[in-house]
Amino acid sequence: MKADRLLSALLLLQANGRLSEREIAERLEVSQRTAHRDMEALCAAGVPLIAHRGAQGGWELEKGWRTRVPGLEDAELRALLMAQPSALGDRRLTAAAERAYDKLVASLSPPMRAQAESMRARLHIDPSGWRPTSEDYSALPIVQDALARDVKLTFLYSGIQGKTRTRTVDPLGLVSKQTAWYLVARTSDGMRTFRVSRMREPVALAIRFERPPRFSLAAYWKHSTAQLQDTRQRYIATLALASEAVAALAQWLAMKLDPRCYKLPEGWQAFIVEFDSFYSARFVALGLAGSALVIGPDALLRAVTEQAAAVLQTAVDRQ
Repeated sequence: MKADRLLSALLLLQANGRLSEREIAERLEVSQRTAHRDMEALCAAGVPLIAHRGAQGGWELEKGWRTRVPGLEDAELRALLMAQPSALGDRRLTAAAERAYDKLVASLSPPMRAQAESMRARLHIDPSGWRPTSEDYSALPIVQDALARDVKLTFLYSGIQGKTRTRTVDPLGLVSKQTAWYLVARTSDGMRTFRVSRMREPVALAIRFERPPRFSLAAYWKHSTAQLQDTRQRYIATLALASEAVAALAQWLAMKLDPRCYKLPEGWQAFIVEFDSFYSARFVALGLAGSALVIGPDALLRAVTEQAAAVLQTAVDRQ
């Protein structure tokens, strides 16, 4: 759009000083004739541009003139930089956010812009995890478009069990949780949450809908996640742990000290640990062999003992 291009041209001049029409055209990916017309349009709009003739000529803003944004405090600038575009995870979204970020930085005063660039050079966000992720964000721009225009969205959705079905919904909001994006939408069956990476062939329809008048995305998400936590399957086990095992498990499992007294090796402590399932509890207890002992339940103790004995017997048979 021409308005976007004119703003981009203005910010380029503000950030770089004098630029030739060729440089402006290259930066904006337009012809030099278009760049010249854009400069004339800015002049007609009252922007104080100075045209310099000759080999070293070009266009520049009148000294001291600049577009203004509300002043940023140091804390606000640091917070803005922490939300780097690379954290979005999608290539197209990242590119668009980078352009918006560059425009914002260009509109800052020279001292604040220098500070922002200095801080940016000392901060890098790697959105990828240590383990490969199967998250596919290709549907995200179309979902955003439907959200922005309040139109119905249709897509193929693969559920947890692998079954695919067509869904047509009223999109109400997007939620980012760590590296995953979720769509909160109204369906014929009520409010539902869809993982964007499981959407295929999304289409924003030309059918508008009325948003619920008092719908709060933050309130809905808080309520729905609380319900999920309440209904999620849990397996509670009591483990005696060495200090190195405590440090390892505390990073990803809910656990608390068991107040009961047990005869334990020096430096060991008993904890009540919350697992997703019996199988994950057994896996952890076996994996921490030498640093963890199962106190209860009895079923877990028997399973770990039998598995450990089977492993030992296999090792003996191979000798």
